[in-house]
Amino acid sequence: MRLYLLALNPTDSVTQGFLPAAARLGLDVTVLTDHGEPHRRAYAGLEFAPDVVECEVRDFREVVGAVSRHRAHEATPAAPASDPTADPAAGAGFAVFSNSDHLQTQTALVAEYFGLPGKDWRAALRAKNKGELRRHLAAVGLDTVRSVELSPGQDPSVPAESGLPFPVVVKPREGVASEDVSLVADVHELQRRCKEIQHRRPGAALVVEEFLAGQLCTLETLGDGRRRHVLGGFRTRVSPPPHFIEEMLEFVPAHPAAVVEQVLAQLDAIGIGLGVCHTEFVVQPDGRARIIEVNYRAIGDQCDLMLADLLDIPLFELILGTHLGRELPADLSDRCAAAPLRARNEPVCADRAGTLTAAPGPYDEDLDGVRLAYRPLRELGERHEHYRTNRDYLGVIRAVGPEQSAVDAAVARFVTANRWEITP
Repeated sequence: MRLYLLALNPTDSVTQGFLPAAARLGLDVTVLTDHGEPHRRAYAGLEFAPDVVECEVRDFREVVGAVSRHRAHEATPAAPASDPTADPAAGAGFAVFSNSDHLQTQTALVAEYFGLPGKDWRAALRAKNKGELRRHLAAVGLDTVRSVELSPGQDPSVPAESGLPFPVVVKPREGVASEDVSLVADVHELQRRCKEIQHRRPGAALVVEEFLAGQLCTLETLGDGRRRHVLGGFRTRVSPPPHFIEEMLEFVPAHPAAVVEQVLAQLDAIGIGLGVCHTEFVVQPDGRARIIEVNYRAIGDQCDLMLADLLDIPLFELILGTHLGRELPADLSDRCAAAPLRARNEPVCADRAGTLTAAPGPYDEDLDGVRLAYRPLRELGERHEHYRTNRDYLGVIRAVGPEQSAVDAAVARFVTANRWEITP
């Protein structure tokens, strides 16, 4: 059976998570992407290296054509309809999947076209489009966040005159990784910031919304279209304003039940069901949970790899299985909530522009019950600007162990024992 995996740039989630999982499931993989060469380099020499086919993956019509042409060329016979053990997707002989923020709606539409298991494209669109997300949650009466949408090139005085309560947050409507997300204090700063983003992203729509204060958390869920399971979540430390760079995530097996109930009710309203979902929300002092954004894919920055390790479940196989029409274990939520391990994910972040001239290489350690891994995200000699986003990450430290204090101490020791230098 073949898996068509839609992607933009190569990611650790795909290279280290989904591709090995697909191989363990016995799937042949074809990566569909608009930039093939970076993927061919990323997968060179891997035992489970996929085929790479170029097409315009942001256009679902082009993806439908690419899959149809590839299927016709391959001419793989369908699984017998009478086979009671065949996966629902096996009758077609293939499945489609993406872990890209930008390609969930397209992938859902392609799955619907071919009659395959897939996400509801409406839910995928609501999750990706932050303006539509706000409007939908307000329309169903679950949460009203005061916000204004700014179309590409629109005069930034429009949100300034809307009466939004300052401070407000400005961000690209379909943005990711905290890029061009800022807290602004007044009208003049808002207009200036909007013009800066419009200059860099002339085709991007913006959302300006009230600032939701509170402890930032995440909820990780996985559904098979019949039942949705909670895998756990994280508490997140972010950088000081005006930017929102994730500086550390600490695993939480179970958020308070009342908080989880509120978040799940909002996910239900959005239509989040089949597949994995990473939801960011804040908990306010009165216990109210308010969604910041919904990412209808696995959590990134190697937290998904860490999650699979600490939960001791075949996470990536389970995620792919939902797109093959397979049911998840009925007790998955209970198993995850009872996870005995704790974890910490801490990126090392550049504080200036320049060339990386000193940094440790990949490192693994198993000491006193704590498993620690460090993976660099930039190579020595690379020069980068200072983005003030997750693109400033130099590497990621992740640690899993029986107690949070031991995990935290292991990460601190690694940071102290190594150095990262950037030469202007």
